[in-house]
Amino acid sequence: MSYMWNEFNIKTFPAETIVYRDGVFCPDLSTLPDATISKKYDLPVHIIYVGEIAGKCRLNIESGVQNQKIIISVNIKIQKPAFLNIFIKNAGENSEIRGTVLVQNSSEFTYDCVAQHLNKNTSVIIKNKLLAYKNSVSKLSGVAIINPDCPDCESDISFSAMADQGAKIDFMPAQRISSEPISAEHSASIYKPTDAQILYLREAGLSGAEVDNVIKEAFLSE
Repeated sequence: MSYMWNEFNIKTFPAETIVYRDGVFCPDLSTLPDATISKKYDLPVHIIYVGEIAGKCRLNIESGVQNQKIIISVNIKIQKPAFLNIFIKNAGENSEIRGTVLVQNSSEFTYDCVAQHLNKNTSVIIKNKLLAYKNSVSKLSGVAIINPDCPDCESDISFSAMADQGAKIDFMPAQRISSEPISAEHSASIYKPTDAQILYLREAGLSGAEVDNVIKEAFLSE
């Protein structure tokens, strides 16, 4: 799947795969039928969700086995109004679900990520990045839920955004914690390059448009 790197900047590696393109499951690129993990795999499970989406879309991810590593790679573009729900349930003791959600929004986009810990020693760590283009509207929410009798969990849902002129962004993070975690973080921030960074790139001979592109690429890849 080298085109995943060439087209979407997603690194592939030996793994069981679950691939969606433009919101549609791709059985020919997947080794597993869906993102409900009910048996232990020697390899990590890699869930890849790429392309352009519109309308209402949903991605359900559920782990019910011990010691399973699950990696999520989302890289999508929004050209028409879209709504994406990502529901994560981790019930596998010592299992880790970790990933990055990259979104480039040129329209209206609503995103809701719900991560639920259903067993002790579970991890859900999701890094969300938004590139909000001119006059776009984005509403981003994330809820981390640690159930009772589920101690020693690690939970982190972070949001960062880079906004163009006239872009509107709402962050709505929340937590519902009913057991003592190892860590439970939530963050939301707006990225803005420093004057020194911009000056350095211009002195290197880059045009204004090239400077913008370099800064956007650096934000998405950091």
